[in-house]
Amino acid sequence: MDDQINNMEEYWNKIVATTTEYAPKIAGAIISSILITIIGLWIIKIINRLVRKAFEKQNVDISLRKFLENLINWGLKIMLFIIVVTQLGVETSSFVAIIGAAGLAVGLALQGSLSNFAGGVLILTLKPFKIGDYISSSSGVSGTVKMIDIFNTKLNTPQNQLVVVPNGELSNSSITNYTELGTRRTWFDIGVSYDADLRQAKDILMDVIKKNEFAMDDPAPQIVVTELGDSSVNLSVRVTATNENFWTMREQLIIDGKAALDAAGIEIPFPQRDVHFFDETKK
Repeated sequence: MDDQINNMEEYWNKIVATTTEYAPKIAGAIISSILITIIGLWIIKIINRLVRKAFEKQNVDISLRKFLENLINWGLKIMLFIIVVTQLGVETSSFVAIIGAAGLAVGLALQGSLSNFAGGVLILTLKPFKIGDYISSSSGVSGTVKMIDIFNTKLNTPQNQLVVVPNGELSNSSITNYTELGTRRTWFDIGVSYDADLRQAKDILMDVIKKNEFAMDDPAPQIVVTELGDSSVNLSVRVTATNENFWTMREQLIIDGKAALDAAGIEIPFPQRDVHFFDETKK
């Protein structure tokens, strides 16, 4: 009985001694962790505010800005969590390895989405086009930009069809922006017959251009002989107009140009072929 009492006293003394030894360390770790958490959240709040002001100053697109702000906020909070856990004495090497493995697995599973995200970041940062621009890409899509999201871009075609294009595909394509410079230059051919006086035809078409209310004087319009075609001599009509007047001007030039050439007796030929017959019996 005495031995049992002695053993219990011994165990109790060990518990008291251990508690006495580690209690200050545990209390210190808990207090320091609480302080680190409070100070860390305060610093994160300041960093988020500075990042927000920097994005606003750089006029970063609102979609990209919100996404990056959330990404930075959560990244900082994860780092703070790891620091606090380390302060409490938890071994974090395996914990970090698990997070890394999980991130790799998620990255492989969302490879296409991450490619679209990266493309969206490039588009929103470099701004090769903006909402309202008419664009076409080497991938074959074209239309007016209606919305630029972080993962895809929405285009409205001239046929009033909505096309949703992944940003990964769009960022890896050659983009032609027709409205970025504010003006467009028409570039179409009008064919005249081989019997026509080319200088007269050029003067007639240039006069049509000068009478057009939407044709700009600078850069100067041009009428250029470009090709001796199969059925006609082709004259290239090159005239600049503002974006909003481009298609109206182009149509007027074609209508008025044909009418002026017809009035001058200059033929606009259609494709034709001469067929020659030979009588073999007369040889």
